[in-house]
Amino acid sequence: MTFIYQGRRLAVEKKIVRSRDGRTREWVVVRPADAAAILPLHGDTCYLIHQYRFAIDQYLYEVPAGTMDPGETPEQTAIRELREETGFTAGKIIPRGFVFTTPGFTTERIYLFEARDLHTAGSPQLEEDEVIESAPFSRGELFAMIEDGRICDAKTICLIHRCLG
Repeated sequence: MTFIYQGRRLAVEKKIVRSRDGRTREWVVVRPADAAAILPLHGDTCYLIHQYRFAIDQYLYEVPAGTMDPGETPEQTAIRELREETGFTAGKIIPRGFVFTTPGFTTERIYLFEARDLHTAGSPQLEEDEVIESAPFSRGELFAMIEDGRICDAKTICLIHRCLG
């Protein structure tokens, strides 16, 4: 195993593996820190963020989410990201499992949570590189947005279906 790149949030590893047919192959594996995502729900209203994503040069509707800091649990990450990206705190946090984002080349795991009993705790506290606005939607609007492609972020689609489907 050889690390091609090692940074603050991810590492890229090259390794030689033997497949079931006995051949050896070179694989590149991206190893980011795990993350947490949270769907904020208040009564019949769901909140998403509209966030600019530099890698694809466009805005996406997404659930609040972020990378786990060292020593942080998935639930702590979800609570922190909810507060930072929406200004909300939640009276109830419900675990909804996890997903592997793209297991063909990365080990990334995103832990999923539902937030209930929302309270405003102030303004969002965005990081320097974040361009985010929070927006309320009904359950029906979310499913329509998935259907027509306005929501195309995989973790968001999965979390909506796990919480509301």
